[in-house]
Amino acid sequence: MRINTIGIIGAGIMGAGIAQTCAVAGLNVILNDIDDQAIRQAIKAIDTNLGRQLARTSLTAIEKDSALSRIKASPLLADLAQADFMIEAATERLETKQTIIKSLEDIATPTTIIATNTSSVSITKLARALSYPERFIGMHFFNPVPSMALVEVIRGVHTGAQVYAETMDLAKRMNKVPIPVKNSPGFIVNRLLIPMISEAIFLLQEGVAEAEDIDNAMKLGSNHPIGPLKLADMIGLDTILSVMEVLYKEFSESKYRPAQLLREMVDAGHLGRKTKRGFFQYS
Repeated sequence: MRINTIGIIGAGIMGAGIAQTCAVAGLNVILNDIDDQAIRQAIKAIDTNLGRQLARTSLTAIEKDSALSRIKASPLLADLAQADFMIEAATERLETKQTIIKSLEDIATPTTIIATNTSSVSITKLARALSYPERFIGMHFFNPVPSMALVEVIRGVHTGAQVYAETMDLAKRMNKVPIPVKNSPGFIVNRLLIPMISEAIFLLQEGVAEAEDIDNAMKLGSNHPIGPLKLADMIGLDTILSVMEVLYKEFSESKYRPAQLLREMVDAGHLGRKTKRGFFQYS
C-alpha cells in the first residue's frame, strides 16, 4: 500500500511536530483535535517552526508554503477516514488511548494502519480495544519531533509483518531513523532515561544541589548536551510522571517510583516549557 495521507489525533506538541515532519516530507496531513484552540495553536506553531527553518536556509520559501498547504486541520474525527495511516498522539493514559484508537478503527478503511505515539504503554495491551489488532503498531517519536532523528517502532503480539514493514518504510520517508524494539514498558530510551531524570529530581528534592548545578554537573561530567531537569521540562513533567507510573506499575521496582516533588509540581500545573514553568522558568 502506498501511504500518502497521514491522520494525526492530538494537536499538542508531539502531534504538531509529527504533522510538520510529515508535511515537510511531502505527505498530506489531517490534524485532528477536539479542541479548536489547540488546532489553531498547532498550526501557528508549525508556521513559526517552518519560518525558523527558512531563516536557517534548511528550507526554501516555496518548500515552507508547500508544507503548510499539505496540512488540513479538523475537529471532526470523521475527516480522518481518508487517511492511509493514522497516528494517535494523545495523553499517555491507557484508557484514553484505547478509546481513541477504537474510534479510529470504526472510521478506517480495511487497509488503514493505526499507530500510537506512546512512550511507555504496551502496544499489545492497547490493541485489546481493536477488532483487528494486526493493523496496530507503535511509533515512539521524540521531542522536538522535527529535529530528533529517532523513532522507536514497536510491534505488539498481533502486529502484522506487512504493517511493520510499511511503518518502517514510512519512518524513513519522514527522514527518521527507525529502530525496532520489543514490546516492553518504556521500550529502549525511556527505560534508560527516566531513572536518570527521576534521580535528578530526588537530588533536588533532598537538597543535595540546586537545579542549575545538577544540570551543569551532568553536562560537564557526562558530556550531556542538556541537563536532566531541563530535559524533563522539555518533555513535560506530566508526561514524565505518566511514564514513571506505567513503569512502576509494570516492574514494581523502586527506581521507577515518582518523587513527591514531581507529583507536587504536576498538581500545581508547573509542567515545564509548555506552561512556562517547571524546574526552570521560561519566558
